[in-house]
Amino acid sequence: MKATNLLWIMSDEHSKRVLGCYGHSMIRTPNLDRLAARGTRFTNAYTNCPICVPARASFATGRYVHQHRCWDNAIAYDGRLPSWGHRLMAQGHRVTSIGKLHYVDSDPQRNGFGEEILPLHIVNGVGDLLGLIRDELPRRPGSARLGPEAGRGESEYTRYDRSIVDETVQWLRGEAQRRSDKPWAVYVGFVSPHFPLIAPPEFYDLYSEDAVPWPDMYEERPQHPFTDAMRKCLCFDEPFDAPMVRRAVAAYMGLVSFLDDNIGKILRALEETGLAEHTRVVYTTDHGDNLGTRGMWGKSTMYEESAGIPLMMAGPDVPAGNVCPTPVSLVDGFPTFVQGLGAKPDPADASLPGHSLLDIAQGYVPRRTLLSEYHAAGAITASYMIRHRQYKYIHYVGMPPMLFDLERDPCERKDLGRDPAYASVVRECEAALRAIVDPEAVDAAARADQHAHIEKHGGVEAILKRGTFRYSPPPGVKASYF
Repeated sequence: MKATNLLWIMSDEHSKRVLGCYGHSMIRTPNLDRLAARGTRFTNAYTNCPICVPARASFATGRYVHQHRCWDNAIAYDGRLPSWGHRLMAQGHRVTSIGKLHYVDSDPQRNGFGEEILPLHIVNGVGDLLGLIRDELPRRPGSARLGPEAGRGESEYTRYDRSIVDETVQWLRGEAQRRSDKPWAVYVGFVSPHFPLIAPPEFYDLYSEDAVPWPDMYEERPQHPFTDAMRKCLCFDEPFDAPMVRRAVAAYMGLVSFLDDNIGKILRALEETGLAEHTRVVYTTDHGDNLGTRGMWGKSTMYEESAGIPLMMAGPDVPAGNVCPTPVSLVDGFPTFVQGLGAKPDPADASLPGHSLLDIAQGYVPRRTLLSEYHAAGAITASYMIRHRQYKYIHYVGMPPMLFDLERDPCERKDLGRDPAYASVVRECEAALRAIVDPEAVDAAARADQHAHIEKHGGVEAILKRGTFRYSPPPGVKASYF
């Protein structure tokens, strides 16, 4: 396979259901749709954790959350485990990051980059301490601001994303002049369509509030002790009324089109500089967004809207017009970078769970059980998700499981987890899960690490008194605590 440059674009909180090439009838995403059409689109791609920091640590290290132990948005990647960037730089490849990373802080060499341009990391190297508190979930009142602020306008994040585009285009133009001897890797991290749900007017106005789709199961909300507790903690939906729901959905769709437009500018620069024929492009996100489905917003669940992610790849040796159903996840990024740039695999990485997306796109089907897990904000207990044949199995420590037949029920409207007719399937799925992780032992390990982190920062009362912030601000902007 030909070694080429690799441009990896990652957004934040993009539901795969809100993309034209994934079947949305209304969203306008022409640039991503064209990228998928000229390459391979993965229909069963998942995050390894439906929240930012752990997902990005899995992407960096090629390890599952229980292996890297970055459990939540306060315990972030710090370079102690090797990343794909470290492996590439050790063999003389240029590796650059532009935009959001969400690691501990900016130390490029430690983080696995030759340079970090406009990096966004966890707030003050500390992150979301409130998310560590899980024995008795605190109510997070900032979540209730999501709906009232939704609409048209500009935010710190939309301005930040525009800066990321400018820096990336400038980097590509400079790289075209350098003519590197070895293939390079550049990672570009956008924040859209992550909340606040405030979309630039020219993109918000693409979608009539009266015409945007109403969230599925918004009124008939399924009940489960895990999601019931999460709704009380992450109280996004409390102030919503019908007009607010429509504004929020329209704003999210506007942000997706804004993201698509920004990606289009980067892809045009790649063409204009002559780099496109020697560069593979990957687009994905760190996790999805429930977007009102079942009365839930944000991420943090194992439903398809939250745990499922868009993933597409195009360029040399990538089958064009291809749709790949093989389950994949963010840990597959590590071997994709190594193989794609023609680097030699390190023997120490032989046990990593990932496989190159280049091989999978060409038909290779790895024998493995795909895993996502969650131990972060709003989680009264640990949750684990696997794909097993056509089934999605969700295991909750100390709570009833969920089971969905995604072939017959792609929108996950019917939970089969407690249906006696599927008891044997549940047992089979649980055995497959336990073959790769001990749910109870990992839950205990996560809580022990989180309790130690809580004590390090003065205890529960000190953290509650300190308050929290709603989202990590871009470079040069201070976090607002409340």
